[in-house]
Amino acid sequence: MKPLGIGGLLTLVVTGALALIWGPGAVRPGIIFGLLATGLQAAATAVLEPARQAPFDHLIARWGLGVGFRLGGVLLVALAVLLDRGRFPPLPTAFGFLGVMVPLLFLELRRWR
Repeated sequence: MKPLGIGGLLTLVVTGALALIWGPGAVRPGIIFGLLATGLQAAATAVLEPARQAPFDHLIARWGLGVGFRLGGVLLVALAVLLDRGRFPPLPTAFGFLGVMVPLLFLELRRWR
């Protein structure tokens, strides 16, 4: 459950930075998409973890599923911006998602060493 705790903390930090840069209108996309990134990364990690010692083809299939989760998050960012640009301005929404997802991806890479 490490991605959940770190992701929650990152969500708070990123949302605070977004609020300082873009004002109070950036809080909603920061929280929503920071928590979305946290949940998707936690799900991707949970799917991949049992396959760490599995044969390569099983590992690749689960890795692909995790990549699909993350790509789905990117698509949700685009969809939110396209459907309601007033509530989800493009830059705060994208930074809310990527500001949490990218550090969590680097932490996942460190776990695989």
